[in-house]
Amino acid sequence: MASGGGQVEAGTAARILDVAERLAQTRGFNGFSYADVAAELRISKAGLHYHFAGKAELGEALVERYTARFAAALAAIDERRTGARTKLDAYMKLYADVLRDERMCLCGMLAAEFETLPERMREAVIGFFDQNETWLAHILDQGRAEGTLRFAGPSRETAQTIVSALEGAMLVARPHDDVTRFRAAARHLLASLIPDPSL
Repeated sequence: MASGGGQVEAGTAARILDVAERLAQTRGFNGFSYADVAAELRISKAGLHYHFAGKAELGEALVERYTARFAAALAAIDERRTGARTKLDAYMKLYADVLRDERMCLCGMLAAEFETLPERMREAVIGFFDQNETWLAHILDQGRAEGTLRFAGPSRETAQTIVSALEGAMLVARPHDDVTRFRAAARHLLASLIPDPSL
């Protein structure tokens, strides 16, 4: 019986996170309340507080789960792809898929509200971007060694540029409701890293 109850509780917590994540990705973290989540799930605000003591705790859990999912997606790219260029293309597709679902990158949305976030959420958002930049730097180093990618300066700086460009491209594409704008920006970004065969 205890096991079954635990599964129900875990299921409710996951549903709360699902709703809160969608709201944060479409409205921003400050654009929804516990009342919004409770109304959508048809549970009491007390029921929300049972799983997440406050909105700060909910936000921290959101970023933690999102970061873990993104890390799993990066691991899958490493496992299924071999060349650095195909890995980079798959990475950019992760962003396009989020935008196609009419959402924004959760941590990109949170970055826009950074000054208003609780301290532990701020740290978690920075951790998400740091994780992505570390992975990208490794891919860029791989591409440089293969001769399939070309860029000036340290790989970490180029990794930072890629993340910034993709997050910005999502932001600009959103009001146009046009994922093709994002894809065009991503293609140009990738093309800028491919060596010119005439050189």
